[in-house]
Amino acid sequence: MAEEPKETGQTKPGFQNPVAGFGVTFKAMFKKRLTEQYPEQQKTTAPRFHGRHQLNRHPDGLEKCVGCELCAWACPADAIYVEGADNTDEERYSPGERYGAVYQINYARCILCGLCIEACPTRALTMTNEFELADSSRANLIYTKEQLLAGLDEGMVDSPHSIFPGTDEQDYYRGLVTEAAPGTVRQVAVSKGEKPEEEGVGA
Repeated sequence: MAEEPKETGQTKPGFQNPVAGFGVTFKAMFKKRLTEQYPEQQKTTAPRFHGRHQLNRHPDGLEKCVGCELCAWACPADAIYVEGADNTDEERYSPGERYGAVYQINYARCILCGLCIEACPTRALTMTNEFELADSSRANLIYTKEQLLAGLDEGMVDSPHSIFPGTDEQDYYRGLVTEAAPGTVRQVAVSKGEKPEEEGVGA
């Protein structure tokens, strides 16, 4: 008959050994704490961090958004609202036929997933590294186009203004327009201004 194995002096592994459990506790007691001193010390985000959105411009200042509303359709949280409008020669905001007249993002709903960025066909919408979006009011969490639109860099002219002379919208999307044409001036925004009062007939 086979002999029964003799018991050795070694302790049993795993949860049955309380000494091993206390060892983990003692090791953690002397480790350096990972406390972050926020907001006194600002946190450094990753380069591709998904933060607040930004509506971009072309190098001459025209807006990249063409009001297609694909970002609103792609949003799983229904946080984006877009109203497109037609460009005219007298009032042009983008090189395409349309532009985003109204653009709003509700950060009380937004989950910062980035699907709207993937859906944008003109790279008009990107995400910045800004993550401090908390506010005491729900209304203040609805960002408008004026808050999302990128600022003007050197050489840009604020929209609306005429398209670069001798080019079409395809040249903008190919990156052939690199700066504003000499002498480019901002057009008068008729749609955003006050409409002139119509004179009464047969007074």
